[in-house]
Amino acid sequence: MAQCEHTAVTTFREYIRIKTVQPDPDYETCSKFLKRQGEELGAKVHVMECVPGKPIIIMTVEGRDPTLPSILLNSHTDVVPVFPKHWKYDPFSGHKDEDGEIYGRGTQDMKSVGIQYLEALKQLRCEGNTFLRTIHVSFVPDEEIGGADGMMSFVETDYFREMNVGFALDEGYASTSEDFLVFYGERHIYHLNVRCSGQPGHGSQFLSNTAGEKLHKVINSFFSFRDQEERRLRENPDLQLGDVTTVNLTMLEGGVQFNVVPAQLSVGFDIRIPPALDPADFENMVQGWCREAGEDVVYEICLKSVNRELSSVVDGQSPWWDAFSQACKIDMAFRALGSLQ
Repeated sequence: MAQCEHTAVTTFREYIRIKTVQPDPDYETCSKFLKRQGEELGAKVHVMECVPGKPIIIMTVEGRDPTLPSILLNSHTDVVPVFPKHWKYDPFSGHKDEDGEIYGRGTQDMKSVGIQYLEALKQLRCEGNTFLRTIHVSFVPDEEIGGADGMMSFVETDYFREMNVGFALDEGYASTSEDFLVFYGERHIYHLNVRCSGQPGHGSQFLSNTAGEKLHKVINSFFSFRDQEERRLRENPDLQLGDVTTVNLTMLEGGVQFNVVPAQLSVGFDIRIPPALDPADFENMVQGWCREAGEDVVYEICLKSVNRELSSVVDGQSPWWDAFSQACKIDMAFRALGSLQ
C-alpha cells in the first residue's frame, strides 16, 4: 500500500508517528523532521526557542516583492493526550486502512493542516510558480496547553515583527461534508477552577456545610447554563457552534479516602464564549453562582484569552478575503462558509 500512496500522505503519516503528545512532547524529533521538510521545500528554515526546549520552526519562501506585508501559514506541533484503549489502532502508528482512512492523534488537530501547507507550496514551486509576497510557514509548540510558551511568546519577538505579517491562516474545525468552514474570529477561552471548602469529618455522619454540597450546587449552575446554550443552538437554525457559549467539565480534584469527608474539592471547566457576550458579564455570572453555593467558594481563572477582533468576510471589504474567496471558487467542489471558532 505504501508503494502506491502519494508522497504527501507518506509524509503526513510520518509526522503522525512523532509523539508530540502533552505533557511531554518529543519536540526534538519533530524539529528534525520539519527542518528536513523545509529544506525539501527550498525554504529558508529558522528555529528559535522563546522558552528552552520548546522550538518554533519558521520556513520562509521569499516573494518577488518582500517589502509587501507577508502571508503566515501557522500550525501547532503538539497534540492532546490519548486513551489508547478507546482507539481502534495505535494512535501514533499512522495506520492507514484498506479504505485509505488514516488513524492517529493529530490527524485532525492539526498535523494534517501543517502538511497541507507544505505540500501545496512544494507542488506550486515544482510547477515553477513564484509568489508576489513572502510566505512564512510556522510550526509552534504548546498550543494545546494555552500557547504561552509558543505563539504567545513568539509574537512578542523582534523576529516576528520583522516578518511583517499582513494575513495569517491557522486552524479550524474538521468538516464531515464538502462544506468547509472559514473561521473569521475566535471565541474567548476561559479555563476556570472553582474551589469549594467546607466542614470535614467522618463519612458516617450527616455533616452540614460540606465541600461536596457546595460543589454540587456549582456544577448544577454551570450545567444549567450549558443546557440553555445547547438548546439555543439546537432550536435556532441560524446559529452555529461559534455563536454560543460551550461549557465542559474537564477536571475534578479532592478527597483523601472513602470514609473521610474532605475539607476541599475543586472542579475545572473549559469554556468558550462568543465575542457577542461581554467577558465581564460572564465573570459576574460565575461570581453569582459561587455566592449561591455558599461560603468559601472561590474561582480562579487559570487561562483567559479574550479577542474581540473579527476579520471581514464580506466581498469587496478586504483584499485578503477577496483573494481567498476567489481562490476557493476555482475548480473546487466545496463551499467556504464564514463562522466563529
